Amino acid sequence: MKKLDTQSPDFQAGLKALLAFETAQNPETERIVADICADVQKRGDAALIKYTNKFDQTNAKSIDDLILTQADLKSAFERIPNDVRTALQTAARRVESYHQRQKMESWSYTDEDGTLLGQQITPLDRVGIYVPGGKAAYPSSVIMNAMPAHVAGVKEIIMTVPTPKGERNDIVLAAAYVAGVTKVFTVGGAQAVAALAYGTETIPQVDKITGPGNAFVAAAKRRVFGVVGIDMVAGPSEILVIADGTTPADWVAMDLFSQAEHDEIAQAILIGTSQAYLNEVEAAMNRLIETMPRRDIIEASLGNRGAMILAKDLDEACGIANYIAPEHLELSVENPQEWAKKIRHAGAIFMGCYTGESLGDYCAGPNHVLPTSRTARFSSPLGTYDFQKRSSLIQVSEHGAQKLGETASVLAHGESLTAHARAAEFRMK
Repeated sequence: MKKLDTQSPDFQAGLKALLAFETAQNPETERIVADICADVQKRGDAALIKYTNKFDQTNAKSIDDLILTQADLKSAFERIPNDVRTALQTAARRVESYHQRQKMESWSYTDEDGTLLGQQITPLDRVGIYVPGGKAAYPSSVIMNAMPAHVAGVKEIIMTVPTPKGERNDIVLAAAYVAGVTKVFTVGGAQAVAALAYGTETIPQVDKITGPGNAFVAAAKRRVFGVVGIDMVAGPSEILVIADGTTPADWVAMDLFSQAEHDEIAQAILIGTSQAYLNEVEAAMNRLIETMPRRDIIEASLGNRGAMILAKDLDEACGIANYIAPEHLELSVENPQEWAKKIRHAGAIFMGCYTGESLGDYCAGPNHVLPTSRTARFSSPLGTYDFQKRSSLIQVSEHGAQKLGETASVLAHGESLTAHARAAEFRMK
């Protein structure tokens, strides 16, 4: 891992280089995705079958081979071990409880002129959730994407999940059953995103697409945005740990590994206020790496984008955290709630030595779909509010139309929009 010291004259340059990540879109990926999306939009199910057989090495003869029923989901749920069933249900219950508190409510008031003003909240009609199913099969992603939609009141939740070589992951399908997914189609990649965005003869068009995927999925989500809504275009996973030395070094080392094991371009950073403690964590990492099945990925991730930063105090550490704006931020310090008040930019804040980031990935309650690549400066976690819409309510009284009409008339004439002015003036006595 890189070593940085805030007292070094080249610290800012080093930090900037550490955070730099090539976000330029690959022209070849964009071309392939554009062709796939256009073909699915034009030929619907036929194109979907073609690309699924090609990329997932399946042998689907018709679209019916790519559809899973509620009975299929229930069977998957019944096949998995009891402890996994219980874990899925516990996680879903906690995620649902947390997201219930995020629901926006309609409201209105009447002003002094008798005009009613307000906001009406309605759920989206139909959403699509994309769930990885290749090397990375994540049942937790099903729960994190489907439960807030369910809580928001979305009537139809359509899930797409690739099944390479026809292999279905029972835990992913069981999670769909637990989370109340309406329909499941075993398709993935850009073709799945295009099908959800444009609709086919069988897959209905959705209003919004959420969920993580590879570079082709990300490129397809960018392309269809505007036709449908999307949650975000997520970058590599990130963790930033601020530690004051009171947490066992092994715990912090494993928390850093937990994000590094996602892939070779994930980012794990530790900020400490003691060189001795940073050395202790480094020693723990060198010892624990021997036990990691994904050792090669972890080592590549830490070598490519990992770092240990020595800060003079926790105030300075929090300032650095606000600049980094990490996806996951662990405040592994004493009095974490007080230090959390200094954090302005982070996807999720994990407070205290017992709050390992992995608990948030699975079952703590808050969503694990979080802004990455410094977008926490202006973005928020996926939530119930992402599946709700706001409509403004305006009911002008006869009395209110006199005052508002005068104001609107003056402003409309100022913009040379005569019809606008006249429409307001007709309602004035």
